[in-house]
Amino acid sequence: MHEAAENYLETIFILKMKSQRVRAVDVANELGYSKASVSHGIRVLKQEGCVVTKEGTALELTEKGRTLAERIFERHKILTEFLEKYAGVSKEVAEKDACKIEHFLSEEAFRGLKKYLFDEKLRDCRTLQE
Repeated sequence: MHEAAENYLETIFILKMKSQRVRAVDVANELGYSKASVSHGIRVLKQEGCVVTKEGTALELTEKGRTLAERIFERHKILTEFLEKYAGVSKEVAEKDACKIEHFLSEEAFRGLKKYLFDEKLRDCRTLQE
């Protein structure tokens, strides 16, 4: 899946956490993309079985779309945390860079990073208990 499509899925997922009704115009506004670009992207996501339209303009993620969006969102959150906490990057820069990295990082590298962060949190908890 292309980076833009992943950005659309993640954005729909995040907007759905904030509001029940998400429209293509909301995605365009959130990402700063043109409405035409988002409309084309949404059309592609519909063809791939990731998004459906309800009540005329409301976007809904299918099970496939939700699964992909959750995976992308998890990558984003973990990469942001890593960049902030361990690389000492500002929150703003960490967010922007995580958004770029999440699309290109291999699954193997992501699992390793996730394991490292989880193990580090366990070490922090043990230290607090001592």
